[in-house]
Amino acid sequence: MADEIKYEQKTVQTVRGTDGLVILKMEKDGWELVAQTPGMLRSTLKFRRPKKPRSWLLIGSAAAVLVILAIVIGAASVLSDGDGKKDDAGKSMTAASEKPSGTPTPTPTGAESAAAEVITPENNPEFAALLKADSCDAVNLDFATGYEGQTVAFNGSIRHMVPHGDYKSRYDFLLGPGDEGSNTTIGPAFKYEDVNTGNLNLTGKTIPDTVGVGDKFRFIAEVREFNAV
Repeated sequence: MADEIKYEQKTVQTVRGTDGLVILKMEKDGWELVAQTPGMLRSTLKFRRPKKPRSWLLIGSAAAVLVILAIVIGAASVLSDGDGKKDDAGKSMTAASEKPSGTPTPTPTGAESAAAEVITPENNPEFAALLKADSCDAVNLDFATGYEGQTVAFNGSIRHMVPHGDYKSRYDFLLGPGDEGSNTTIGPAFKYEDVNTGNLNLTGKTIPDTVGVGDKFRFIAEVREFNAV
């Protein structure tokens, strides 16, 4: 039917005891709780909200952006600053992909326009505070839901990396602000999921063939979602 309401769906996992906080935040953003499944350590919450009408121009623009990476706060690209020491070979990864990586994300037209859209700790006090907060602090949820779909940039390093599933050249990365690598103790636990070097869109004077724990980069990524787990 032409007048039938169409909904967008979202599933959020929460640490036991934080359900009320998450539900309240989601409801403020227009989401409706439709299911709640409690567990021993975490709960699964399912939400929905009516989809907003979209023009073909907006749909066409959205289709032009390829979202490759997933993160505790989402991911789109990484810019290498050419610094950072490589970890041992066992913690590095090859550029070869075991499955197609897709089309590279288009380069925005107009450097000034692109820069104005990127959130940094210098131009956004909330993001600056987030980078210094505890990974379990409520500001993680507030920022992720408030800035979902927007682009952030920060200087950081790779805290941890493990193979994704059974793949040998695709990885899940844990990222953190600063340059302490695995010794990072402040800031959110940012995540890139199921990626290889080709997905990272590395740029800079020197492009490394491998990356590993402790390597430092200028990360530019899209905020995707918050997961309390």
